[in-house]
Amino acid sequence: QVQLVESGGGLVQPGGSLRLSCGASRSIDSFNGMAWYRQAPGKERELVALITRGGSTNYAEFVKGRFTISRDNAKNMVYLQMNSLKPEDTAVYYCNVVLLLKSYFGQGTQVTVSS
Repeated sequence: QVQLVESGGGLVQPGGSLRLSCGASRSIDSFNGMAWYRQAPGKERELVALITRGGSTNYAEFVKGRFTISRDNAKNMVYLQMNSLKPEDTAVYYCNVVLLLKSYFGQGTQVTVSS
């Protein structure tokens, strides 16, 4: 079992940047993959980025070249650096990990991109 807590969301203008953080309640050293998802109003939750235990990353096409996922195992943290933000990036962003076939999400952090 693990608890995840996201932070770092807020209101930003188009073209701006935000860095989201996700803290885990236990060591993430053994976690094979950690991910960020997002859910916009009226839409289904979608995968944004994934990072493996070894540091390999995968991104959804709609964020490639703009977002960067990283992890700091020593601090039990996962990050999502978001640059060149667009209004369509507005959503609640969730941290995720799957342990023993159970998927865990945090409470989410709201990101709003608007002028």
